[in-house]
Amino acid sequence: MRIVELTESTRKNVLNDLLKRSPNNYSEYEETVNEILSNVKENGDQALFEYTLKFDKFQLTPENIRVTREEIREAYAQMDSELVEVIKRSAANIHAFHEKQLRNSWFDAKEDGTILGMKITPIGRVGVYVPGGKAAYPSSVLMNVVPAKVAGVTDIIMTTPPGADGKVNPGTLVAADIAGVGAIYKAGGAQAIAAMAYGTQSIPKVDKITGPGNIFVALAKKAVYGYVSIDSIAGPSEILVLADETANPRYVAADLLSQAEHDELASAILITTSRELAEQVSAEVDGFVARLSRREIMEKSLENYGYILLAEDMEAAIQAANDIASEHLEILTKNPFDTMTRIKNAGAIFLGEYSSEPLGDYYAGPNHILPTNGTAKFFSPVNVDDFLKKTSIISYSREALQAVHEDIERFAESEGLTAHANSIRVRFEEQ
Repeated sequence: MRIVELTESTRKNVLNDLLKRSPNNYSEYEETVNEILSNVKENGDQALFEYTLKFDKFQLTPENIRVTREEIREAYAQMDSELVEVIKRSAANIHAFHEKQLRNSWFDAKEDGTILGMKITPIGRVGVYVPGGKAAYPSSVLMNVVPAKVAGVTDIIMTTPPGADGKVNPGTLVAADIAGVGAIYKAGGAQAIAAMAYGTQSIPKVDKITGPGNIFVALAKKAVYGYVSIDSIAGPSEILVLADETANPRYVAADLLSQAEHDELASAILITTSRELAEQVSAEVDGFVARLSRREIMEKSLENYGYILLAEDMEAAIQAANDIASEHLEILTKNPFDTMTRIKNAGAIFLGEYSSEPLGDYYAGPNHILPTNGTAKFFSPVNVDDFLKKTSIISYSREALQAVHEDIERFAESEGLTAHANSIRVRFEEQ
């Protein structure tokens, strides 16, 4: 990996390089995506079936679009039984973590006759998109579905592309069944997003769409936002390791590559105050890449978006980490908890040498659907709140309103909204 001195100039260059990976930079695909969305919106199943035949080479019909219980049983039979138990334990951990995020409706009644509150209710129907083929990740099924179940969403559907034989990845089906998905439909790509956003004869309209996908899926989610809610427009995976001279270079190298193997646009960055560690990590990375299975992907990822940034001191290193606002941030310093207190921007923080990033991806419980491309500065991981709606409650007695009505009228009139003021004033007119 390239070793670069961390300066104001190199920091800006790294940030600019990372932002090039944003889905917002793929406008050349928007026309194609918008055409697909319009076609499905207007023609429903007919368009959905045509696109599935064109892109997935499978002829969908109203009779075979929904995954049957028999297909789910077949998926269990194809899965390693021990892996099924691992998925169940992972789902339990995710459920336990997200349960702690639940909030209840609340009401605050005062003696003056005012009652204010917040009514919290789950979203009615959620649609989860799951990629197919080699990009099928059962772990992402759990991360999307379990928080929705914890929130109390009772109607959860899932779409995922079929293979040319009409089959769905068995790991996807097993994870969906364990997580509690109500209905699974064989549809993928932008056309599946359109189906969930607008509804077709076979797939019901949802209120929110979550889940990762390729650039066409990302752009489709962006385009339908407003018709439905979405989780986020996810960018390529990224990891930043913040380390000092106490870090184990072999662990650091292994963790960097855990994200570089995702795809050629993935980013893997080490920021360290130790030149010796930087050189050791670079050598370890070369050794791992030479013998790991996704060598070409990792090499391309590291060539384009891999950096070892050598900082003058830990203060400069932490500032750069906050500027980058990485999806995954590992802290491998002498006192990682102290370092963590100075981190403001990160999707998820992993503390200490035995808290490597895949622990969060698969098992620990916190959600692995995280903000990317610097959006950790203002976005959060997927959580239970993403599947809840808050409704404000306001109740005033006559006496409570009488005490403040002139304030409200004055405020409304200052904005030129005389009907607003009148709505309050008429309640205190002399009869």
